[in-house]
Amino acid sequence: MTTDGSPRIEIALDVDPIFESEVDVALLERVMLKALAEQGIAGPVEVSLVITDDDEVQQLNREYRGVDKPTDVLSFPQDEGVGESFPLVGPVPRPLGDIVISGERVRAQAADYGHSQRRELAYLAVHGLLHLLGFDHETDTERETMRRAEESALAEIPR
Repeated sequence: MTTDGSPRIEIALDVDPIFESEVDVALLERVMLKALAEQGIAGPVEVSLVITDDDEVQQLNREYRGVDKPTDVLSFPQDEGVGESFPLVGPVPRPLGDIVISGERVRAQAADYGHSQRRELAYLAVHGLLHLLGFDHETDTERETMRRAEESALAEIPR
């Protein structure tokens, strides 16, 4: 936590050069911090955020989910068992996991939904983060709960 009691996030960002000009790092940090705070996450956390192309996302989707097509966002939780066999000492960030976003899907979905690429990227980052925190959208109830959390974190961003 920071001195004002809010959570702290460290984002290890890896952006394909063709998408670099479309990434607002400060906005991504802000909406992800808001999502963490609203979920009561205390202490520093670490997230790896990769923004790449459809080909790489498709390869990961095929390898880890058995789905041979691109998707907009993939989440890979990493914190299961952290601190159980090897205790974390001090304010070491808790690793939440990896989020991989297709920059091509960001562009296409922003156009499809009629909002900015900036908002779509922020939405997918929050969506991926919520998956890392255990949210899912398999049932109507889960979908509604996740949607409320997403929209709350994105409330400051105009459509």
